[in-house]
Amino acid sequence: MTKKYIVPNKVYGEITGSVVMIGFGSIGRGCLPLLERHFKFAKERFVVIDPSDRDRKLLDDRGIRFIHTGLTQKNYKDILTPLLKGDGRSFCVNLSVDTSSLDIMRLCRDLDAHYIDTVVEPWAGFYFDETKSSADRSNYALRETILEEKRLNPGGVTAVSCCGANPGMVSWFVKQALVNLATDLKIQFTTPATRDEWALLMQKAGVKGIHIAERDTQRGKLPKPANNFVNTWSVEGFVSEGMQPAELGWGTFEKWIPTNGHQHESGCQAAIYLQQPGANTRVKTWCPTLGAQYGRLVTHNEAISIADYFSVGKGLKPTYRPTCHYAYHPANDAILSLEEMFGRGGERQPEHHILDENEIVDGMDELGVLLYGHAKNAYWYGSQLTIEETRAIAPYQNATGLQVTSAVIAGMAWALENPKAGIVEADEMDYKRCLELQTPYLGPVNGFYTDWTPIKDANTFFKQDIDETDPWQFKNTLVR
Repeated sequence: MTKKYIVPNKVYGEITGSVVMIGFGSIGRGCLPLLERHFKFAKERFVVIDPSDRDRKLLDDRGIRFIHTGLTQKNYKDILTPLLKGDGRSFCVNLSVDTSSLDIMRLCRDLDAHYIDTVVEPWAGFYFDETKSSADRSNYALRETILEEKRLNPGGVTAVSCCGANPGMVSWFVKQALVNLATDLKIQFTTPATRDEWALLMQKAGVKGIHIAERDTQRGKLPKPANNFVNTWSVEGFVSEGMQPAELGWGTFEKWIPTNGHQHESGCQAAIYLQQPGANTRVKTWCPTLGAQYGRLVTHNEAISIADYFSVGKGLKPTYRPTCHYAYHPANDAILSLEEMFGRGGERQPEHHILDENEIVDGMDELGVLLYGHAKNAYWYGSQLTIEETRAIAPYQNATGLQVTSAVIAGMAWALENPKAGIVEADEMDYKRCLELQTPYLGPVNGFYTDWTPIKDANTFFKQDIDETDPWQFKNTLVR
């Protein structure tokens, strides 16, 4: 018997000006039908900009204007200004690579237009600029530019920074998971209303750290060919972030730091970075369906923003701060692609391919947050979205994509409801409202306790340098 899925169709708000989508890759393509489904806007004022016209038929069939070009530091103002100006308040949806989030965000503020993106993106060349140090080309450094802009220009039209699945949705999961955990621990509390209250509740709950723990089991009909990077979402985006230094929010309970680990000299100082690529850095983690696994410590904004948000105190020596990092097991084809790429000294394959919803046989993207080190050991809370449900409720995307696109839609709706919030990160948004908007697209959203730790079932045939006094030390999580 075929399972029935409910297709969400509620209108979340009206965009009275233009809708300008920058980028029409896998995420832009997936956002398109959700934008049509959940927002009122004038179709003649919807514009998509992309240097590739591979999928423009979807736009042509709808009568949506397409500008076949890439935005650069030289042309972005000339192209975007006339599109975002005019009657009503416009919305710029930046889903591209190689475009400066900061510069476009500034332009949108000047034009009184809403803005949203899924990552703090720089102009082309930043990630592979050999003149920059590892610290200078980190996500930490990119985030600090947004925080500085926020300090210099508080308030104003709402611009949502880093609002996809992760970063984005996972920050809302952390708050819901913390509320669930504190309730189960029988801690007396009221739902926090401020950043300081959230941090104090996490401290009281005894959370030592958080893994953004993800397992993508989607698989295609055909095996990965040689010399081809295959993934379930943007190859350019994954390779760019995967080649950046591994980064993680650094908690107050850590007793050991890797020999190639470095702290930052300025900024919030809530994170460290390792002198090695994140996609080639393995960590031990856990997801509900398949259990213990290796993940990749790929740098992500949320690893820094969550650790920063839940700090009690500031700087290098806060009273309390959780460790936080991404622990990502991508689809098997992507794992093979990474092995191939790093085996070639980091040289990217000449071809790449994104598995779309029509060629995926089965599988799910299980993406959640693992809060660990407390009295109940560890608690995973998140989305278990299958490709079958994705196909039934939203076109033009796989499960990985839908977790991202639905977060974009939730972020846009929140921005329309809070039009003068200035620059905000997902951690600062109303998690209950955002999850209310997004959950219909996430499949089962569940919580699971586990007795697993990074030293559980360690291989007894090999002597390992571990800290048995505290299983959740990063020393035990990092695969060395």
